[in-house]
Amino acid sequence: MPSLIKVAKLKNLVDSPTEDRKMHRWSIPTLGGVVIFGAIVFSYSLWFPVEYDFINGAVVNFKFLISSLILLFFVGVKDDIIGTAPIKKLIAHIIVAFILVVMANLKIESMHGIFGVYKTLSIWQSYLLSLFVYIVIINSINLIDGLDGLAGLISLLASFLFALIFYFSGNMPLSLLAIVLSGTMLGFVFFNFHPARIFMGDAGSLAIGSIFCLLSINAINENYLLAPIWVQSLNKPILVMSILVYPLIDTLRVFILRIFKGNSPFKADKNHIHHYFEKLGIGHSKTTLTLFFFSIVIVLFQLFIQFYLKIENPTSLFFIQISFACTLMFLIYKIYKKLFSSFD
Repeated sequence: MPSLIKVAKLKNLVDSPTEDRKMHRWSIPTLGGVVIFGAIVFSYSLWFPVEYDFINGAVVNFKFLISSLILLFFVGVKDDIIGTAPIKKLIAHIIVAFILVVMANLKIESMHGIFGVYKTLSIWQSYLLSLFVYIVIINSINLIDGLDGLAGLISLLASFLFALIFYFSGNMPLSLLAIVLSGTMLGFVFFNFHPARIFMGDAGSLAIGSIFCLLSINAINENYLLAPIWVQSLNKPILVMSILVYPLIDTLRVFILRIFKGNSPFKADKNHIHHYFEKLGIGHSKTTLTLFFFSIVIVLFQLFIQFYLKIENPTSLFFIQISFACTLMFLIYKIYKKLFSSFD
């Protein structure tokens, strides 16, 4: 990483704070995605469990994932260096969505009782829901990558939790993929935490987002017969939502706000949750750690309401979890606002 940082600075491959929405104060290299992509592909290829009992399904996931990562990597690198037209990004997303959802048959097959829907979704319902999930998740990591260490730390936590889920279910290839991503993020955060020495850029955030798409949909569809009873009893879509709670809340929130204002949902602005915390004068590190621990609390809260309060109705779980997450975020913001305004 230090060598890449040095080369990026020499070649002026940096992100300069030329726009008001950017929160760094000096030029910072944007090629962290090169190391992230390389580390993931190298490590996963090297340690891929070829002796796995259900190797055929694992190879299918591996083949289509690598194809998607390569395409998104080149699109991301081009955007990090010279910029990419939105239409070209859209075309790349459509191709990757087709690869993952249609060719890899990676689609959500059931709502697991949320909104009273227990039956298997029709093929078109499944495709549309899966495409929506793809668009939201793959953009969510990119959109929260606006604060030093934030996207890296949230990705570290999420990938570690996914690794546990697939480990308990006996899916070693996907558990390994999540562990590889977790290890990559652990190394990256060291250089990306405030004050950041390098950014992951689009090359990194799109690669991470595509992996989370694969992990999320597989976690929802996974056969948990080999898992402990407590893992089997968890509502899988809500578990995935809890793991990715901050990226999902922030992304859906800014998408809705932009659409209501008549703008493209993909138009950059300063309406992200971390922007509001930063405006209070909290700083990069405190904001990042606050949102990191917020994410941990949300996952623990799901375990609490399912295993202690014994709430089993999927729709009730869905609305309780969303209400708690939004309320907690609002309270944290209000507490910080009161604390920091008293220092003025």
